[in-house]
Amino acid sequence: MVNIRKATIRDVPMLLRLINYYAAQRLLLPRSESDLRENIGDFFVAADRGRVVACGALKLYDQEIAEIRSLCVEPGLKSSGLGRALTGRLLSEADRRGLKSVFALTVAPEFFYKCGFQEAPREKFPLKIWGDCVLCPKFSCCDEKTVAFDIIAKDESTSTQRPEAVEVPACWDSPYS
Repeated sequence: MVNIRKATIRDVPMLLRLINYYAAQRLLLPRSESDLRENIGDFFVAADRGRVVACGALKLYDQEIAEIRSLCVEPGLKSSGLGRALTGRLLSEADRRGLKSVFALTVAPEFFYKCGFQEAPREKFPLKIWGDCVLCPKFSCCDEKTVAFDIIAKDESTSTQRPEAVEVPACWDSPYS
């Protein structure tokens, strides 16, 4: 049975293997062991009998915005729904923290569109661009799309009350599911 939970330091070797498998295919950015250890609190994992089979992180940029990053599923488990489940868990965590928006930079935007995200201008997230993107080897030739999910609609005609739960639409079959 697969369990989605917060990651622990013991998960770092499995996270490193999983994330860097996709990084070798240029689908995700590589992560170092020290980076994963420093940021382990950002990660949720899907574990099957103690073995990490999927992961995703929610990196906070300020009191309103976070990024979903390093979202991936073990290759043999694509189409299992784990990517959708992790995305839903990360969005729920963002809602629990009172965030307004969650974004992702991705080479598979269709997955995120099916999860309720919409294309967004990268310039909307300057902390990401000037904090992370400028250091990326793909900065001048980035092939990633920026997508965002608004947890609280900014339209003042809607209720200002927080939703009880963030509902994630069914996502399609992708490298992340």
